[in-house]
Amino acid sequence: MVTNLIETIDDYARTQPEQVVYDVQGVRHTYAQLKAYSDALAAHLDALALPEKAPIMVFGGQTFEMIATFLGIVKAGRAYIPIDTHSPNDRITMINQIAKPAAMIAVENLPVGVGTTPVITPDQLAAIFKTETDYHADHAVSGDDDYYIIFTSGTTGQPKGVEISHRNLLSYVNWMLSDDFGLPKHPNALSQPPYSFDLSVMDLYPTLALGGTLYALPKAVTDDFKQLFSALPQLPINVWVSTPSFMDICLLEPKFDAAHLPALTHFLFCGEELTHKTAATLKQRFPQARIFNTYGPTETCVAVTQIELTDAALKQYDRLPIGYVKADTQMFVVDEKGQPLPADTEGELIIAGPSVSKGYLNNPQKTASAFFEWQGQPAYHTGDVGTMTADGLFRYRGRVDFQIKMHGYRIELEEVNHYLAQQAQIEQAVAVPKYDKNHKVTQMIAYVVPKPNDFKSDFALTTAIKKDLQGMMMEYMIPQRFIYQQQLPRTANGKIDVKSIIKEVNPE
Repeated sequence: MVTNLIETIDDYARTQPEQVVYDVQGVRHTYAQLKAYSDALAAHLDALALPEKAPIMVFGGQTFEMIATFLGIVKAGRAYIPIDTHSPNDRITMINQIAKPAAMIAVENLPVGVGTTPVITPDQLAAIFKTETDYHADHAVSGDDDYYIIFTSGTTGQPKGVEISHRNLLSYVNWMLSDDFGLPKHPNALSQPPYSFDLSVMDLYPTLALGGTLYALPKAVTDDFKQLFSALPQLPINVWVSTPSFMDICLLEPKFDAAHLPALTHFLFCGEELTHKTAATLKQRFPQARIFNTYGPTETCVAVTQIELTDAALKQYDRLPIGYVKADTQMFVVDEKGQPLPADTEGELIIAGPSVSKGYLNNPQKTASAFFEWQGQPAYHTGDVGTMTADGLFRYRGRVDFQIKMHGYRIELEEVNHYLAQQAQIEQAVAVPKYDKNHKVTQMIAYVVPKPNDFKSDFALTTAIKKDLQGMMMEYMIPQRFIYQQQLPRTANGKIDVKSIIKEVNPE
């Protein structure tokens, strides 16, 4: 059982210094280098006399320097805020304003200024990493100190920073290292999700805690199917972590199977609903591998439930359950008044236990509305609808509100609407999800009342709108289709009738 994550990772620099910790397209770094780089950065941060405990933003992609930066920051007693290189400039600016960080570390060149926030540039960081130091991490992040803060989608264009403490992360990592998953002793794990997406924690910290190797796939590779299908058979991975959507892409390649990736023994999925079709196809391709469906919001540290999808489970369930809650956590179903419901009754899923976040960074109002205490444990209103059987098996049924999951990303439709309303060519708009027969969101469709314009076609108008939105919002939040209307339907009290639009998009 891991009691201190930072010490556990550092200890591998002593016991297996030449073991590769990170491999990105053949560029390798060792545990000794991870300790040396992170020690040097921690010493540098200590010398800067930054505001005490204030977090540090980190801008970059899938690189060894990113994880070395994360570790250096937590050694210096601070939380890190990962920002992906594909983030729009407005998002970087907003997170900087909300988080009030002590500094910004640019692992890659920043595309936008961050006001008065001190910036460590890529060249400065490279020089820091080369500095030899004898560092003692005697004030590293521990207990209820924030370890990382991940910003998720929020309403009215304001993202929310979920605070995850060292205690939260330990609860999660120790569960991953338990017999529930039976991970290999020194895993070779796929590292594909961006570090600003908490699914990345599923591969990152269990692998580091076990002294394994992370095999990173940059976005440039995963976005190009030819490169992706060429790269996959070259990876000696035995643990796979991804969203179901990414797996659907990989399954397009007929050679994605046990014959070409014989080492793969474990598949772990989170971030969105795993369909029966995807799981069954994967089981056919890798009949000896163990496939796990997991569930959990960012606010409860990656995941809190799991179920292994054996042949028997696939035969038993048409719509896959999300599993059983981990041993140190309680999950239950409540009605609109917060009262626990009997078995097999649909209601909101509530999670209580040591992996539940303390709340949203610098946002007491949102924190108070979502987090509470239950029987002495921190608890969270998930906003997800589900059921629980008498023996504790949970099933997911959808969202209480208009929040959706698509391609693994959590999206608040109100935030999408906020940005649509700011676009120059749009008079009024609302985004709604389109579901497939497996209850999975396949598209986000915008119903739009456009402003008078001179575009020769709807296609030209859509192209212009999408181009403009790319500078305002994350790419995954931009609707895939735009349907133009003279006016949007309204309810009796004058509000846009979103439910009727959803029904139009998803006829029964």
